[in-house]
Amino acid sequence: MTTYRAPLDDVRFVLHDVLDAGRLAGLAGLQDATPDVVDAVLDQAARLAETVLFPLNQTGDAEGCTYDNGVVRTPAGFPQAYATYIAGGWTSVTADPCYGGQGLPALLNFVVDEFMTSANMALAMVPGLSHGAYHAIAAHGDDALKATYLPKLADGTWTGTMCLTEPQCGSDLGLIRSKAVPAGDGSFRISGTKIFITAGEHDLAETIVHLVLARLPDAPPGTRGVSMFLVPKHLPVDDGGATRPGARNGVVCTGIETKMGIHGSPTCTLVFDEATGWLVGAPHKGMRAMFTMMNDARLAVGIQGLGVGELAYQNALAYARERRQGRVPGGRADDGVAADPIIDHADIRRMLMTMKAQLEGGRALAYWTALHVDLASRHPDPARRRAADDLVALMTPVVKAHLTDLGQDIADLAIQVHGGYGYIRETGIEQLLRDARIARIYEGTNGIQALDLVGRKLGEGAGRLLRQVFHPIDAFLADHRDDPVAAPLTGPLAKAFGRLQLATGLIARTALKDPSEATAAAHDYLKLLGLVTVGWLWARMALAARAKAGGPGADARFLDAKVKTATFYMQHILPQAAAHAAAIAAGAGSVMALDADAF
Repeated sequence: MTTYRAPLDDVRFVLHDVLDAGRLAGLAGLQDATPDVVDAVLDQAARLAETVLFPLNQTGDAEGCTYDNGVVRTPAGFPQAYATYIAGGWTSVTADPCYGGQGLPALLNFVVDEFMTSANMALAMVPGLSHGAYHAIAAHGDDALKATYLPKLADGTWTGTMCLTEPQCGSDLGLIRSKAVPAGDGSFRISGTKIFITAGEHDLAETIVHLVLARLPDAPPGTRGVSMFLVPKHLPVDDGGATRPGARNGVVCTGIETKMGIHGSPTCTLVFDEATGWLVGAPHKGMRAMFTMMNDARLAVGIQGLGVGELAYQNALAYARERRQGRVPGGRADDGVAADPIIDHADIRRMLMTMKAQLEGGRALAYWTALHVDLASRHPDPARRRAADDLVALMTPVVKAHLTDLGQDIADLAIQVHGGYGYIRETGIEQLLRDARIARIYEGTNGIQALDLVGRKLGEGAGRLLRQVFHPIDAFLADHRDDPVAAPLTGPLAKAFGRLQLATGLIARTALKDPSEATAAAHDYLKLLGLVTVGWLWARMALAARAKAGGPGADARFLDAKVKTATFYMQHILPQAAAHAAAIAAGAGSVMALDADAF
């Protein structure tokens, strides 16, 4: 059986000592987000995750969801846990107070999502999608749609989905065939089939709000002809000023998928048969509207990688402390036991340090990006808002891909630490690898994230987005150039940053001559940017830990571990930057050398 405790000490260190998240309380609308309030919310979120969601994680995986003639039931305990979740107001953390929300920072919601995902990824996906649907409607819906649906999504009594994929198209949304025909009363009749719809049908909420991509009769081909529609499971009824679900709409679930992981999350096939829907945003601009939700979802999926990785690490660490196997040279021969704890073995230490360094660095990356989500929407200076928005746009594919890669890698290492016990179902560790695997696929595969980074983000504004990362790293290195204490951190970082700069210039030059050069380099470039950015954040964390170490009430062991883990990252993980840079420099030749029939 697995165990979980929210990593509150590490989270607070990143928020308060590294990112100075308390400054958000100085922005309009976020006055309540003081460090004391944030800490109190985190305590409550930790208790909910540990005591309500986590006990259902393994049982939900074992039981899975069931389907019977259009009805989907989630595992035992899930409806009650979701009711507890919404009763605590957790679906409304960042929602606008005018729709019943709490108006707290997006950054805080990222932290809450991490706790909930570690505790129960399958169940946490439902409010996560609702959060994205809320923001898409808030950004693109008309006043009537906002007034009807946002309060219900905010309080969690209604949930949301995103309906993109069809049998003939996954990532290529230009191939969508679903149709939307005007009904003459301002609504539309939506027809088509959508597959792989997370929480498309379930027993957790009163009704479900589907955001559906479809084509109008006059739609141009490709993605330029896609529109977005809001299609509720039940048509809303105004009952004396209170909105409630009314008659069933023309949408039905025809089955759920049998999957490798996230068994407690129903993945549905939905058939829309002239279902009533309403246009969200402008005609033929559905991709723009849906990207509001997709970008939210991509950041949330990055948090899923982080959350599952944290659970895997905690349990690998606990097992390594307890399990005794073999003797270590110079080990604990005098303790009267025939073998040493496996945590004393160097190879186990290597794996645990890799997990710890990747997780804590990944957490800093995610929270740093989330901080800029708030700055982009709340900062009074338009130039600062634009700069923050540029950073979020650049880092969204990196957060999604880099953190989901490390989530799976850490789950795999956790199995290795457990040995044979990690491979059997009873311990619960193999579930984490199965659950983590999907995060690298949905909301745009990690390969697509890399193509988005290199194909769209690098060249935008003649490198304007990239400057939001390069400039602070360059300034940090300049500020600490003559600091001998920082040298073990800044030396490796400077080398890796130099490789990143050279790789960026190389891609910019070669892509002008042959676009395949950039696409072949995309994966390695995303990994290189992720490694270097996390390296910079680790250097900041180490210096923050040193600065705090002499203060009153400082936890010397915790802070010393930060410095030593930063050193490990610089010596054992950041050197991977050289390999990625070399692969980029090698070019596309060997990647594209074989004819398709030669494989």
